[in-house]
Amino acid sequence: MALKVYNSLTRKKEEFVPLTQGRVLMYVCGPTVYAMSHIGHARSAVAFDVISRYLRKTYEVRYARNYTDVDDKIIAAANKEGVSSEELAERYIKAFDEDMASLGVAVPDVRPKATETIEKIIEVTRTLIDKGMAYASNGDVFYSVRRKADYGKLSGKKIDELEAGARVDVNESKQDPLDFALWKASKPGEPAWESPWGKGRPGWHIECSAMCMVHLAERIDIHGGGKDLIFPHHENEIAQSEAATGKAPYAKYWLHNGFVNIEREKMSKSLGNILNIREVLENQTGEAVRLFLLGSHYRNPIDYTQDSLKEAEAGLERFYKTVGRIAQECPAALSMKAALVAEKLALVTEAMEDDFNAAGVIGIVFGEVTRINRILDDARGAGVAPSADELAASLALFREVAAFLGVFGATPEDYAARRRAIAAVDAAYVERLIAERNSARKAREFKRSDEIRAELLAKGVVLEDTPSGTVWSVKG
Repeated sequence: MALKVYNSLTRKKEEFVPLTQGRVLMYVCGPTVYAMSHIGHARSAVAFDVISRYLRKTYEVRYARNYTDVDDKIIAAANKEGVSSEELAERYIKAFDEDMASLGVAVPDVRPKATETIEKIIEVTRTLIDKGMAYASNGDVFYSVRRKADYGKLSGKKIDELEAGARVDVNESKQDPLDFALWKASKPGEPAWESPWGKGRPGWHIECSAMCMVHLAERIDIHGGGKDLIFPHHENEIAQSEAATGKAPYAKYWLHNGFVNIEREKMSKSLGNILNIREVLENQTGEAVRLFLLGSHYRNPIDYTQDSLKEAEAGLERFYKTVGRIAQECPAALSMKAALVAEKLALVTEAMEDDFNAAGVIGIVFGEVTRINRILDDARGAGVAPSADELAASLALFREVAAFLGVFGATPEDYAARRRAIAAVDAAYVERLIAERNSARKAREFKRSDEIRAELLAKGVVLEDTPSGTVWSVKG
């Protein structure tokens, strides 16, 4: 079947046909680096990481995700700390990259910075002035919104209905309150660059247009980001890019991920419920966080609760225990080069070709986990060996899915080690108690055996007695 994507520009699902056969150019808005990254950043990064990985199965992909490293918020945060904007931005770029690595997010092909693109920003701004689409005023340069006849085509907003508001700067230098800044005159102590309009720095929207043009092209296949960016950021990006180049559409497909809510409330500074990625990773594996974020379709909102993340961790534990059962009860399946079962692969493909429905694929995987456990239980009950061919095919399916989902790709041992590390459990201590418990059971000292199990459970360690011995894991 053909890949279909929901295009925010046309508000419908469309067959995906890239501008150039066999190649995809994708740009996604990255973070403004003035604070630690939060779970909303993670949602976007993970969603588009999966999209990029899946597209690479078919296309040559060039994926750019930027850093906005000069901005009013960065300047304010740097002044508060008494450091330079550059120092502050670099600190949080490093932290963002570390957080993304913890979540298994692959490094994009290009990670441009706004401060490295000043020359192109000035060039595009000058072009817009020359075309009568922008004007200079007191060292600032503004884009004239009303001169773009189709302004509002992405967001659906009408110019006459718009008013200057919280996200549209009110400035006496503007000819119209709806106009937005392409270039801002610098104030004392702010980072600044020389320009034809005096020392200044770029506005937010022009940065992405310039970075996209430098590192990808004047027209691209996919532009992505969170739904909160549709207006004004992406709307303004379209306006200035298409006016500067004379080429439309700037991006053929616009993809936007949904919000992350915290306990059913929108995540916002005013509510004080911003959840940093590192706070989440204190108690859960990065793989569990990633699984949670992929558990709903990328366009839908997702509600974070402590229970929902624990459920994701429990799901991963169940998955890896199942893979571990295959290794114990049918080791031959691990070394077999089984072909993917066509029907199973078709279900996975059908889900992903329907607007990258990773949540649907996860459902297929856990359905397979249930089936595998049933096969192993039935074989054990009948006293026969399970089908190595069938189990090997399941493992092949897991490998195929792991390649683009970025989950289900570890070994049971590696996953267990990560859980133990987070829980700060002393593995040698646990093994000693398990050995003592085994001795107590042999001696029929069942009271002591139960005491050891309870002692470990109080520390978050769960014991499971299997035909091949006692195994342990850490509670989610």
